[in-house]
Order: sequence, then C-alpha cells, then structure tokens
Amino acid sequence: MQVTDYLSKEEINELLQKSDWKGFVELATTWGWIAFALALPALWLNPFTVIVSLFILGGKQLGCAIIMHDTSHYAFFNSRKLNSFFGNWLGGYPIFQNVEDYRPYHFKHHRNTGTNDDPDLNLTTGYPTSKVSMLRKFSRDLAGVTGFKTFYGVLLMHFGYLKYNLGGLVEKIKAKNRNWKSMLNRAYVKLRGPVVFHLLFFTLLYAIGFWWLYLLWWGAFFTTYNFSLRVRSIAEHSVVPNQLDPQKNTRTTYANFIERILFAPHHVNYHAEHHLLMAAPSYNYPKMHEVLLKKGFYNEGLLEPNYRRIVKLAVSGSNPGT
Repeated sequence: MQVTDYLSKEEINELLQKSDWKGFVELATTWGWIAFALALPALWLNPFTVIVSLFILGGKQLGCAIIMHDTSHYAFFNSRKLNSFFGNWLGGYPIFQNVEDYRPYHFKHHRNTGTNDDPDLNLTTGYPTSKVSMLRKFSRDLAGVTGFKTFYGVLLMHFGYLKYNLGGLVEKIKAKNRNWKSMLNRAYVKLRGPVVFHLLFFTLLYAIGFWWLYLLWWGAFFTTYNFSLRVRSIAEHSVVPNQLDPQKNTRTTYANFIERILFAPHHVNYHAEHHLLMAAPSYNYPKMHEVLLKKGFYNEGLLEPNYRRIVKLAVSGSNPGT
C-alpha cells in the first residue's frame, strides 16, 4: 500500500503544509491543561481535586511525549530549530527524554512496524489478555510500579548502561564499550536539559507559593502517565488482523472530550493517518481522515469508535477487521 493509492499529489502537498501559529496553539493547549491541573488543587485542595489533577497531568505528560514525537518528525513548525527547541523544552525534557535520541529510535518503528525489528513491539504484544491480567497491569501502572521501573531504566539508558529502547526491551551495553568516565559524561549530556527544566519548573512554583504542586507532577509521572501511555499504545497497534499489512496493523480511534485529555493529545488518535503520511503535522490529521473515509481507506483499515472499545478488544480479542 502506498499513500498515493488514496491521496493525490495535490492533497499530499496540502496535508504536508505546516503552520507555526497552529504549532504554538498545540503547545499552548497541552501546557494550558497542565496549568489548569495544578491550579485546581491549589485553589480547592481536597482528595477529589488531587485525583482529577493527577489524571489530567498524566494525560498531558503523554501530551509532552507526543510533542516530542511530532517534533521529531519536524511536523510542528516550519523551522527545524523550532521543532527541536520546543520538542525538547516543552516535550522531552519534562518527561526526561530528548528529541535527538528519540528521533532515530522512532523512525526505526516506522520502517519496521509490526515486524521483529520494530523497537516498540513489546508495547503492543501480549494482547488480548484476560480481564484479571488487564486489571493487574492497570493496577501496577496506577500504583507506580510501572513508573518507577521505567524511570530507572531510562536513567540507565542516559548513563549508557542500557541501549536506548522505550518499548520495554532491556539490553545492556557491553562492558568493553563503557566505563565510569564515559557513563558520567553521557549522563551529563543527556540529563542536563531535563534537570534544568525541572529546576526552573520547581522555582516557578516555589516563587508563587505553591512548591508542593511539584510533587503532583512526579505523582502523575509515576502513575497516571503510565496508565495513559498503556491505553494509547494498545489503541495504535495491538489486537490487529495482520501485523505486517500497513492497512491492518495501525488503528485510528475516535476520542471524546475526556479521552482526548487522557489518551489522545495532539490528534495522536489518528494513528493510521500518521503512518500513512508521517511528515504531515498532526493538526492536519482530522482533515486527512475525512478524505480517507470518502476514498474508502477504512473499508480495509482499522477504525474504532472510542477508547472504551479499545480496552474491550484488549481483553477479548474480538476484532471486526479479522
């Protein structure tokens, strides 16, 4: 399958057009929600507002990951420098990642989607599973077990002890290729951006008299962020009819207001569109989706009505596309 099977050259060129102001609107949307999530318990501190804040923050930390993802494709802004700058400072650094490491890793996913060489394969295999197993997975996510384990692995990657992989594959770098000096130098390069960002973030909250809100960021980072990340990953490539068919190994899922907050920031739910034309900016995906619908792409492609349906697929395996 080729993109030109469904889109004309004129349509492709139009969909590839970037808009700096739309890119800034996307950034403002995620960080506006983050500000709201922090303001909520600051103004009305009670268990309910804290829980709501944690779930919004987790969804918007996923939003930071998607900002990093989109800018790794140079698909937010016209300028490559703007993509890299904001992709790091408002995308990767808040979640202790960076565009420079993520970009080549992620492009390997696009080249090898669904194959044994797909670095994200571990994120999407293992489904369908039982309801009990899914509850255990969600419980580990929301209890912080997944988050602490993942963050420990990310730190080891930044130190150069493990190979960079965000799909759960653990592979040590051979001892002959590393020593303490090289590991510390690497950690300095990889962690200085995230550390500076978090110092500035904490300082800002401290200056306005609400330093304790910074704890909510970490609380979400270890809990609800991993919950949102899991559901988003399942939606994109899990429980598919054919892992090697580009039209049947990637799914688009409609999202309501709450689902967009938790699982689908920056139009990431239009994932079939992204894989079909990965250089297109995400704010053009809804338009692209309408074109593909009219041209019959989804007669064979995978489309689900909501994320509740995704979870049902993941515990039942019944897929209308099979």
